[in-house]
Amino acid sequence: MPTRSSGHGSPTIGTVAAEAGVSRATVSRAFSQPHRLKPETVERVLEVARRLGYAVNPMAKALSTGRSGNLALIVPDIANPFFPPMIRAVEQRADTAGYAVFLGHTDEDPAREDLLITRFAKQVDGFVIASSRMIETEIRAHAERRPVVLINRDVARIPRVLIDTTSGVTQAVTHLAELGHRQIAYLGGPSRSWSDGQRRRTVKRVGERAGLSVAMLPGRRASYESGREAVPAILATGVTAVIAFDDLLAHGVLTGLAERDIDVPGQFSVIGCDDVLAAQTYPPLTTVSSRAAEAGTAAVEMLASRLGSDVTGADDRLTLDTSLVVRATTTTAPRPTRKTRTTSATPTG
Repeated sequence: MPTRSSGHGSPTIGTVAAEAGVSRATVSRAFSQPHRLKPETVERVLEVARRLGYAVNPMAKALSTGRSGNLALIVPDIANPFFPPMIRAVEQRADTAGYAVFLGHTDEDPAREDLLITRFAKQVDGFVIASSRMIETEIRAHAERRPVVLINRDVARIPRVLIDTTSGVTQAVTHLAELGHRQIAYLGGPSRSWSDGQRRRTVKRVGERAGLSVAMLPGRRASYESGREAVPAILATGVTAVIAFDDLLAHGVLTGLAERDIDVPGQFSVIGCDDVLAAQTYPPLTTVSSRAAEAGTAAVEMLASRLGSDVTGADDRLTLDTSLVVRATTTTAPRPTRKTRTTSATPTG
């Protein structure tokens, strides 16, 4: 029967092993390679470790494994509310696995992304790169030097977690069609964004299949101000509804419409993406769900698994599905009071 340590000082791996009734190797794996153990074993070891106040010694870990005990998370825009839940989830899961996390913010600049990864490479064991803006050859070059897991970037033979908005955006277009909207627009995000490309293609394909006229508006940085400034271009297309790349752009669109005394949803319907503003807008925003936190957790688990084995080049690909969250910015299409004209803007990126 395991017994509590009666010794003095900080608890050791041996203390945790004795208390949990497992070997020292099992305790080590519970922190660094949890995928190799039964979930109930990992849970028991971590619960004992928390109760005793045990923490992995990073210096000892580095000496015994040749690793730093650090991971890096790279994001394109730390101010975008899509990323904080992901950052929090990455830090929490990494801490459980015995890793510290370095955070890099690229400001949507692929050159800065490349530079940050190069600078971090000597200090970390691996990378989680979210929504990478680098070209594929650059991503592959970094993945050859250090283990990399991507979030929302689909590159073959590099482990990746993808929040697939195809289902949610399909539901969004179908929702507008069922409400009687015949002319809709898509307001694009960053041109290098994998997610923007996926959403753009889905809106166009599903809209045309439903017999809608779809205006594809040029991509822009995802921000409140960009959405507000896009309103004249949106209205110029003659559409009655818009699907924005994300909630930040959609929030700006709501403001731009309000400034022109256009009622939402009575005269115009708006849909966002990522559900990061919840019901904080007025009216509460209809949007596509987000699974950013789940993606962060899954990416760390994938990276820890890769670090804990000799397997390389595995084509691990996890897809997280999405759905439409209907709130108060969409309703039946307004009855035409004047002749509208149909335009088709040329997609970018």
